Formats: sequence, C-alpha cells, structure tokens
Amino acid sequence: MNPIPKQHRLFLLALVSTLHVPITWAQDTRQVSEPRMPAVCTVLTATQVYAEGLRQLDTTRIQTALHACPAGHAVQLAANNEKDSFHSGPIQIPSGVGLMIDRDATLYASTDATLYDKGGNTCGVNAEKGRTCMPFITIDKARGSGIYGDGVIDGQGGQIVQGKTETWWQMARRAQREKNEHNIPRLIEIKKSEDITFYRIRLRNSPNFHVTVSQSDGFTAWGVKIDTPADARNTDGIDPISSRNITIAHSYIRTGDDNIAIKGGNSGVTENVSIINNHFYSGHGMSIGSETNSGVRRILVKNLSLDGTTSGLRIKSDASRGGVVEQVRYEDVCIRNSKRPIDLDTRYDQKAMGDKIPVYRDIVFDRVHSISAGRIVLRAFDAAHPLSVEFKQSSIVANSPQLIQFANLTIDQRNVAITDKADNVVWDASSGSACANRFPEFPAHTPINFRPQLTSQQAQAYTIDNVMRTTGPADKPVIDPWNPLQEDLVNSANLPVDYVVDANVVADGKTQFTTVQAAINQAVLDGRQLVAARSNKPRLYILVKPGTYRELMYVPVTALPITLYAEASDAQKTKIAASAHAALLGSAYIHRYGAQFAQVDRSIQEMYASLKDRPVIGTSGSAIAWIRGHGFQAKNITFQNTYNKDQVDTNAECPNTVCGATAGTAPVVVVQHQAVALMLEGADKVQFDNVRILGFQDTLFLKSSAIAHTARSFFHRSYVEGNVDFIFGDTTAYFYRSEIKSLGDRSTSYVTAPNTNIRTPYGFVFNEVDFTNDGSTNALAGKFYLGRQWFHTQKCTPYATINVVSYRCTLADLDGYQAPIGTISKKVLETVGKTVIINSRIGAHIQAQHPWADWNKKGSLAFRPVQFSVSDYWRNLLDAGLQPDQELGYRDPDSLAPGVAASFLGEFNNVQLTPSTAARQQ
Repeated sequence: MNPIPKQHRLFLLALVSTLHVPITWAQDTRQVSEPRMPAVCTVLTATQVYAEGLRQLDTTRIQTALHACPAGHAVQLAANNEKDSFHSGPIQIPSGVGLMIDRDATLYASTDATLYDKGGNTCGVNAEKGRTCMPFITIDKARGSGIYGDGVIDGQGGQIVQGKTETWWQMARRAQREKNEHNIPRLIEIKKSEDITFYRIRLRNSPNFHVTVSQSDGFTAWGVKIDTPADARNTDGIDPISSRNITIAHSYIRTGDDNIAIKGGNSGVTENVSIINNHFYSGHGMSIGSETNSGVRRILVKNLSLDGTTSGLRIKSDASRGGVVEQVRYEDVCIRNSKRPIDLDTRYDQKAMGDKIPVYRDIVFDRVHSISAGRIVLRAFDAAHPLSVEFKQSSIVANSPQLIQFANLTIDQRNVAITDKADNVVWDASSGSACANRFPEFPAHTPINFRPQLTSQQAQAYTIDNVMRTTGPADKPVIDPWNPLQEDLVNSANLPVDYVVDANVVADGKTQFTTVQAAINQAVLDGRQLVAARSNKPRLYILVKPGTYRELMYVPVTALPITLYAEASDAQKTKIAASAHAALLGSAYIHRYGAQFAQVDRSIQEMYASLKDRPVIGTSGSAIAWIRGHGFQAKNITFQNTYNKDQVDTNAECPNTVCGATAGTAPVVVVQHQAVALMLEGADKVQFDNVRILGFQDTLFLKSSAIAHTARSFFHRSYVEGNVDFIFGDTTAYFYRSEIKSLGDRSTSYVTAPNTNIRTPYGFVFNEVDFTNDGSTNALAGKFYLGRQWFHTQKCTPYATINVVSYRCTLADLDGYQAPIGTISKKVLETVGKTVIINSRIGAHIQAQHPWADWNKKGSLAFRPVQFSVSDYWRNLLDAGLQPDQELGYRDPDSLAPGVAASFLGEFNNVQLTPSTAARQQ
C-alpha cells in the first residue's frame, strides 16, 4: 500500500473543529407508501400455440389489451401453471395503465433482434454507433402507469439471439474486447413520465440495463427483485437519469453492473431521491454517476446492505462528464465483501479530457459500516475542487488500503481513530454488531405450488389420534383423546338392540317401529329418563332392518348418544332416502314432511319448526339426515337425497333448461340446486362406519355450532358421492379408508368446499382414501378439482376488482353490498378452509397440476384466490390493501395460526393416477 503524501490529505479528526454547512434533509418530496395492486381490466392466460416450429408471440394480444384498458386498471397475465409463459416483442404501456404479472406467470422478451430495430437494421450488430435498439417495454409520456405482481419479466439475455450464434451478453463482451458499441435492447425504459410505479415485480436476465427512468417526475419501485448474473455486462439495475422524486424501497438487486446508478446527464439534474430499505448483492454498488454534468443533489440512501458488490457506496465521474454532486446522505449502511466499500472518485476514466470538473460536496456517512477489508477511495479532482465529506458513528476495518486526495474530512468524536504505520487514518470496525443479521439471502423465486406437499414430520400431525384429540373453542381447546377405531361400532360383531325399525312389522311404539324417526324420538325420550334415573347405560342402539325408508331423519341433542345400524354389511340394502333441495318452498316442505313431525319430542319439533316458515328451506334445510346429537353413530346405512336421482342422468349441467334429450325421447327439464343428504350440526364425536352418503350438489354438510369451534366426526370404510362442493363445512372431519366419487360431466366439479376458521387446527383430513369417478367425459379429461375454499357468507370481495365504476369492498363489522360499495367482516375473511389428503389414490379426473381452485372467477363478487397457508392469507390481505396488524389486530402470521393450523391445504404420499393408469386399473 502506497501512503498518500500528507500535503494531499486534510484530516480533521474528532477534536478538531471545522466550519461545516448543515446537510439539507435529502429525499423524495412525495409522501410515498406501499403501493396497492390496481383493478384488473383484462386477464390474459398463457397459451401453448406454435407457428412453424416456433412459439407464436403474444405481442399483439398483450398490446391490444393494454390499449383497451381504462386508466387506473391493469392487464393481468396469468398462467395455468409455473411452466406456462408469455413471449412477446416490444410493447408500450399507455398512460394510466398497468401491466400485472401473476406470481406463476413469466413474460419473456423475444430474442428476435429485428423486432427491436429502430430502422437501421443494426440492432443485434456491434458497430461504431450504439443504442439502435428499442427497449422491450416502453413507458413514454405517461402518468400513473406501472408494472405489478409477483411474476417475472425475463429479458433472455443469456439465450442465443434468433438467427445468430451469440447471446446478447456475449455480444456485449465482444464489443468490449473489440472496443466498439453493442446494439442491445434495454429491458424497460421510462421517459418523460410522471408517477410511475413498479410493485413486487421480478426482473431478470436483461440484455442491457434493466430499468432507466429519464426526464421523469415521480417513480416508485417497491419490493422489486432484479436478478441477473454478475458477469453480464452493462446490466444496471435501476438508473434514474435527469429525473426527480424517485423512491426505490424494499427491493433486492443483484446484477452485472451498477445495482443503482443515479445520473445527471445532458437532459437535466437528478434530485430528491430516496433509496430506502434495500439489499444489494453482486453488482457495482450504490452508484452516482458517471454522468453528473447536469448535477445530482438531495439523495438519501438509508438502511442498505451491500454484500459482494465490487464497489459499495460509489460516486464516479470525470472531466468529460462531471458536475456537482451534493447533499448526499448515507444512513445505516452495512457493507461486506466489497473491493471498494467507499469509492468517491472524480477520475473514473483516467484518460478523460474536458472542463466538466466533478465536484462532490456535503456528503454525509452516518452509521455506515464496512465489516470486511476493502480499499477506501476519497479522491477529489484537485485542490481547487476538494471533497467535502463527514463521517458520523461509522467504521471500516483497520488497515484497509486507502486512496485519499484533496479531501476535507470531518470525523465526529464517536469514531475510534487509528493511525497505521503508513500514517493513514482508518476507523476501527468496532460496530460489527450493528450489521448483525443485516445480510439476508436473495429471495428465491418460488412460483405458486398448486400441490403443496407436507414433510413426513408434518404428516405425523394428521394421524387419527392427533386430529381427534381436542374439541371445543380453538382458543381454549378441550383435551379429549378419542380413537374411533377402538369403538364397539368398529370392533363388535354383535351390537346391542334397544329398538328395531322394520317397515314390515306392526309398531308397538316402545321398541318396534316402522319409521326411523319414530325410533329416534323414543330414544330421545328414554335417554332423558335414563340419565335422570342415573342409569349407567352408555348409549342406545337402534337396529334398522333392510329396506328403503322414505323419510327425513332429525337427531337433536340427546341425553344419551344413539347408535343407528343395520346388520347387513351391504349398506345399499338399508336406505334412508327423501327428496329436498335448497329452493324448496317452506309450504311444500310442510306438505311433504309435516306429518312425520306432528307427534315428536319438542327438541325434534324445534328442528322442524326452524324450517317450515321459511320462504324456501335453504341448503341446510334440505338435509335428509340432520344430526345434532353428540356421540351419534351409524353403520351399514345409506343416506340419500334423491333430488334429481330418480329421473335424470348425472351429466346435467343446465339450470332451468332442458337436458337428457336423445333421439326418440322427450327432453327432461333439470334444475340444479343444493341438496344435502347428511348434515352434522355442532355434533361432536360422531362416527360412521360403512355408510353410503348419496347426492349431487352439497351431499355432506359438516357444520360447527360456533365460529372456530371444533366438532369431530369420523368416516370409516364409507362412501360419499356428488358433483359440486359435495363435502363442505367448517368442522373437523376425518375420512379413513373410504371412497369419494365424483359424478357427472359438469365443466367444473369440486370434491370439497371447506370453510374452516383460520384458528381451527384441522379441517377435513383424508387418509387412505380413493378419489374415484363415474367415467364421464370431463372426468376422464382430468378437469375436476379436489376442492375450493368456501368464501362463506361473503357479499363482496376485496381480492379483485369488479366491472363496476368506483367499486370498493372495505372492512366493516357487517357484510353487505350495494353497488358500487360493499363491506366484508373479519369473520368472513377468517373462514379460510382446510383440507389435507395423505396416503391416498387420486383419480385421473382430478387436475394433476391445479387440483385446488379459486372460489369462483376473478372479477366476480364471490371471488377469492386459493390460499394454501397462513402466509398466503397474510399476503392476500396486503394485496387487498388491508393491514393485518392495524385493521385486523393480528400480531404476525405465526401468532394468528401457529403450528399445524398454519397449513390450509396440503398433501402427503399420494398417488395421482393418469388416464392411462386409470384405464389399466379398471
């Protein structure tokens, strides 16, 4: 290390006073906060269309959609899965319009150089003159435009350029060797615009600069990730040029050139810039310059980590392009593994000639720490143009090499001054603790995993013993271990008989009955008396003889639990069946079923009375078997809602229209409504062994008595069939060694629709279950879903825009909607829905890549995106503009749903059948 002569250095240390001009507070003059996702005007899905062996570009349909989109809205690019993508030539984002890219979507820039050519046929050609390529994305003379989403824009800089033998990056390196210019497109250029926003987007592999902002007023980059290899030449991250009011915040940048370069070029000064809460990795650092001839001023760099940048905090210029750089403030900066942690140099190009002398003044380093050795450069142009720099509470590693010339340094007394043997002044890196945990890993791009898999350790939480262990409120769970496989219902070949139901005998009204409901009524009465008499009888048993019992079956809360069973192992021989649906008039309900509830216990009559005066009975009222009694058991029984079962095929998907017509037959009018076969309401420790539950839409309803209250049910060796949301509700239900069959040929079919509360640990668990189908056309095409999370009682959605002017959906105590404004409550937001499937066989009718669906379509009032975990829940709230901590009172995601409750949807050790394997196994 060569010492710098003392006459070229001026060190004013802690005890030496000096005249110092206070630094003006430097930052963006706007009030900048985290952006929000804009309303969506159009959703474009990825295609797999090819032309002449090449993928057909999406340029025209993207550009057409952008031009048609009204101001304040965005065109959304959505992929069917992370492997799908969009490919495009250059596009322009109009004023006021946004481009939104979903987390699982990637927009690739075409590698066809001719598409970017400005007219001279030189794009993609190294020559004496450069910059003859258009950028991939242009925002020009716009206001309020932006790019949003967690998806990716990929410039394909490392791919071979179409029709050539080199990549864009290889062309750039060759131009460097040959000392000429490379004509390569930038990724994004913003010109002469106002209030442009980039939010959470990931930019990668740009052929040249990633983002330039020139002659613009107001630019925000928030949560942006820029990711390009360190050896990719001239791939600056974000370059504000002759612009003002810039904020770059909460972003991560690793690239092959300047992570950020603030330039004051020929078109004017750059001023009022805030670089806040960012992390830099490979690159050339936090730079100002090299063009500073129009000036750079009022710059704030705060809470920045730089890990592995060649330079750290850098101001670079020379006599050919220099100007005044002033009022620059660096606060709370941590630097490691940098060759030049502090690099303020006015001789960037040693050979540069000119009279544009760089002047750097009023530069403050406050709590700036370099924790690994690197060269410190503080070099002014000459004594007539000295540096003016202040260090406050800052530190560098002792014995770091230094080049200090013509520098007026102010070092406050809180720094520890050390002089090495070469008489250079350094500062002890005594504040390493200030940089502890300040260097996070670059965030990996993780597209949505539409089939999240549990680890073997996580799967252990879903054993029967664990799931069935607690009951009661989620915030105050009651420990009540229960293993249904140890019950007599499963293990005893000869169950007791207290009552017999047989349609072919004469009823005595005591132990012999011709209807199931009559036997249950007597068991309710007798159970109450037995408990009053302090009998030790644990439960009452009803034996049902083979036959079809066409009636409703209501089981109230009982004093003693009831077991309902048939002796025949074929559950199809003993059936409780009736027809009811959600749109059935209350008067029709009375007409059909009123007589059977005329002479029953008051608790049963109350259940009937709660329905009879309704205009229509609704989904819950359509249940053929309605169970409220804790500890209820059933074995070898079929529960069937015969609505649409007797007269129509299962292919019907035509509400209020005609279906089923074939040549020579009369058409059948079919209406699809919810029609429940079995409903459990608040009943805990309910058990079914070898039962069949038959219906179409909403076959099995599992309903808690209160929000976030665990009620347990267990289905063993059982069978459930239906076509839409046919296992739904908010209780904890375990299906073991059973079959779940999807019926019909509807365009969309969902097995489950859980609406479990976020705090309830378990929703639906399927273990060793076969998910089968009836061989219909769409089922064989693999178009059905394992489930969608029921957006229960919603009136509006905060998760997407609706095609209504001035639409809003805000948080309130009550749910409601009166166009264009709606409200949604916390309790509705918290009905997240939980389903886990383990050790099971999933038929070819279930979508292999996307088995879990959103709740209804985006753009509808009923929309909610699928969410797999509490992290998704938290992120969705933020995307909707809701503040989980301030508005909903959550401390953090872990406290909201800890442990197993944090997982909403998941799988483990399942076998997904393909159409070919399914055909072989039939």
